[in-house]
Amino acid sequence: MTTEMTMPRRGAGAGGVRLRTAIAAASVLARLKPGRLRRVLARCARGARPASYAETMEVLEAVVATSRRCASRYGCLPRSVAVALACRMSGVWPDWCAGVRSAPPFAPHAWLQAEGRTVGEQAEPADLRPLMVVTAAAVTAGGGVRDECGVGDDGGGSESRGGGGRRRA
Repeated sequence: MTTEMTMPRRGAGAGGVRLRTAIAAASVLARLKPGRLRRVLARCARGARPASYAETMEVLEAVVATSRRCASRYGCLPRSVAVALACRMSGVWPDWCAGVRSAPPFAPHAWLQAEGRTVGEQAEPADLRPLMVVTAAAVTAGGGVRDECGVGDDGGGSESRGGGGRRRA
């Protein structure tokens, strides 16, 4: 028997091109500074409808099955970004949250919420304190993204504003 006969093929549902593209993009985006990452994700969320819990959980399981880095204990940021991007490719957007765990062990953390529930988290929702949230509803309504202080951001910063062309040195 050959390897092709014994190993299952990777289809679109388990590690397809879209999913692997979202994971690769997430590993690049996870290196951005927090404010810039928030603005990029807010742009991605524009025009999407809010994701259901079941849709988000299905994509989360596929991302974790495809990427070891996203499945690891310390892969919360690339995992959450990859799931959000993969959901966006289907026209939906879960609430992407970044903040801290407010119970020991205190640490920065990124997670997803859908239908008011945390998706795939072992921690209690009360133990997670969001500092940045990117939602489909806020972006679609023109409210931008929400941060801890409740101050809106239109999704564009000084990086995206300029004369519409290249800057001269």
